[in-house]
Amino acid sequence: MTDPLPIDLRSDTVTRPTPEMRRAMAEAEVGDDVLDKDPTAARLERRVADLLGKEAALFFPSGTQANQAALLLHGRSGTEAVCEAEAHLFHYEYADAAFLSGMQLRTVATERGHPGRQAYDAAIRPGDPHHPLTSVLCVENTHNLHGGVVVPLEALREVKRLGEERGLPVHMDGARLWNAAAAGGASLEEYAACADTVMVSLSKGLGCPVGSMLAGSREAIDEAWRVRKRLGGGMRQVGILAAAGLWALDHHLDRLPEDHARARRLAEGCARIDGLRPDAPETNILMIHLEHPAPEPAELSRRLEDRGVLISPEGPGRLRAVTHLDVDDAGIDRALEALRAAAA
Repeated sequence: MTDPLPIDLRSDTVTRPTPEMRRAMAEAEVGDDVLDKDPTAARLERRVADLLGKEAALFFPSGTQANQAALLLHGRSGTEAVCEAEAHLFHYEYADAAFLSGMQLRTVATERGHPGRQAYDAAIRPGDPHHPLTSVLCVENTHNLHGGVVVPLEALREVKRLGEERGLPVHMDGARLWNAAAAGGASLEEYAACADTVMVSLSKGLGCPVGSMLAGSREAIDEAWRVRKRLGGGMRQVGILAAAGLWALDHHLDRLPEDHARARRLAEGCARIDGLRPDAPETNILMIHLEHPAPEPAELSRRLEDRGVLISPEGPGRLRAVTHLDVDDAGIDRALEALRAAAA
């Protein structure tokens, strides 16, 4: 008898396409997206634009490339983008803002990733010739490193109003915006209205193997096509990948509350284990703080792997677990059993 597959809670990017998604990909109508548009990609782009209430959208190979395309659209070399101190843009995109667009990032510390107007306003440079000019304001929803929290709609609206008053565009890293809307705070369109451009990921939460989307005005997305080309992001028969996105929007979007419920159940179980202090998850990301007598994160992660459960260390003293399509109720039970044994 073979060992069961590990329960992989490292990220919601580890999902494998379902048989039905694979079938949709295999049967996708395709064309050359660089020459004259792939028809399935075009349908996906129209669908996402409509969901977000934007004029247009564009398929990208990754969220990082879409985020960086947005910075190239909005900013220019030698200027500064303002973002939250724990933002994906700042920590996980390999200093691409500096490398690709010649911009630096100015970070703003916030309470649980909620971008207040006052903090963002203070970060905007006053135009002094000794300081770089601010060119774009960036927000993130849900916020990854703050534990998948949903940024309140009014906080996002305050940043958008600030941008309008100061003549600055706003870009939203909405990789898990699907989860924010599924948590019930507001609709996708309401959240997206708080930014000029919005990135959403298909490979986080929705179970697709590849892909993210950038949405905005028709003019912005036309320019984004040229930026994507410059970054090497143009693909040919991309409808094979876009078909997975269309399938996911039809079949996986409405099931996201299941992931949120399992994250809460995992947190409730962790709270009953000595040495584990979980945050209360709002969506599908759970931060687990380690206290005596629990081992250090790397050691606990190793012990869990030996027991068939994969959970990533997330900085000093904590683990991050992410629920997703490939982890069912039985998987949560196995994860809790492994945590009880490994934390002892």
